[in-house]
Amino acid sequence: MHSRIIAAATVLGLACMGLVVVAEEKKKEPKHAIKDVMREAHKSKLVDKVAGGGASKEEKQKLLGLYADLFDNKPPKGEEGSWAKKAGALVVGAARVLLEQEGGGDELKAAANCKACHEAHKAK
Repeated sequence: MHSRIIAAATVLGLACMGLVVVAEEKKKEPKHAIKDVMREAHKSKLVDKVAGGGASKEEKQKLLGLYADLFDNKPPKGEEGSWAKKAGALVVGAARVLLEQEGGGDELKAAANCKACHEAHKAK
């Protein structure tokens, strides 16, 4: 009985340490701010090139990294759940294109709906 209590306490302690590490990771600032992602991914038309099938592997990886940073940013306005859903769809679409999965380009195009995201999250 005593060894079970020690084992349970050890597991609980390790789990708490894991949560602290995850929380610390979340506090880190993303490499790219939202405006930088918009400039590098959208204004440069990189997203169109990737979604259209004309991008190199490096360009696909760059877009995926930009969208991962976008996901890690906080929305200027609106609910974080909505932000996570919209930015997450961009991450998934970019990843599917990178992995050359069928329909990835169409999924990425649909997720890159500027108006829907801007209405919900862009500060005026």
